[in-house]
Amino acid sequence: MFICALEAIVAWGLIGLMNGLLVTIFEAPPFIITLGMMFIARGFAYILPENQSIYQVPQSFTALGLGTLAGGVPNAVVLMLILYVIAHFVMGHTTWGRYIYAVGSNAKAARFSGVPVQGTLVLVYALSGLLAGLGGVILASQHRSASPNYAQNYELYVIVAVVIGGASLSGGEGKIFGTLIGALLIAVVHNGMNLLGVESRAQMVVLGSVLIGAVLLDRLKRRRWFWARRRETKIAEVK
Repeated sequence: MFICALEAIVAWGLIGLMNGLLVTIFEAPPFIITLGMMFIARGFAYILPENQSIYQVPQSFTALGLGTLAGGVPNAVVLMLILYVIAHFVMGHTTWGRYIYAVGSNAKAARFSGVPVQGTLVLVYALSGLLAGLGGVILASQHRSASPNYAQNYELYVIVAVVIGGASLSGGEGKIFGTLIGALLIAVVHNGMNLLGVESRAQMVVLGSVLIGAVLLDRLKRRRWFWARRRETKIAEVK
């Protein structure tokens, strides 16, 4: 079962790699490429198991997402913390992390500064695919089954979480710790609505409203930053 889970993670890594190559080689819009690839992958998720869920999984597989360590801490929580610590170190204390921020902020300026823009983008897309595959394996382990209906609309949760956590949709801004806080906040809101018995359609209304509000706040923040910079420039010119 370990080999099967590893194959699934590698497969998603290859899909991420393909996204990165399509975006960099053909200079295609990233949103369109990733959205189209999501539809393709979701279609194959229905086709390969013939629209059926897979329930016969060994106990060792369910232990990955539902098991706990000696102190009673869930394995999934430990894995999450490990990944966040690694991501925090990479983004804040390595050259590659600085490259990612530079490319996200202004790819053209980063290229002129000697940053390997295409290589950075391809690696980011591939790593994103690997982590998505790992998330899918953990989710299947927690449900004790695999189904193409799992993780529906999770892409919206991800966008809301990172924007609430301080990341800018324009790129180049954001912290790993902020993303963690945003993800925890979204999880609390989602679980709270489930406990209150809010139906799924109403939850989508709330999620969409939060997403729009987060985007508007991000734009307002960037607009204030723009006008502040412009005012500082004018003051410097006057002096």
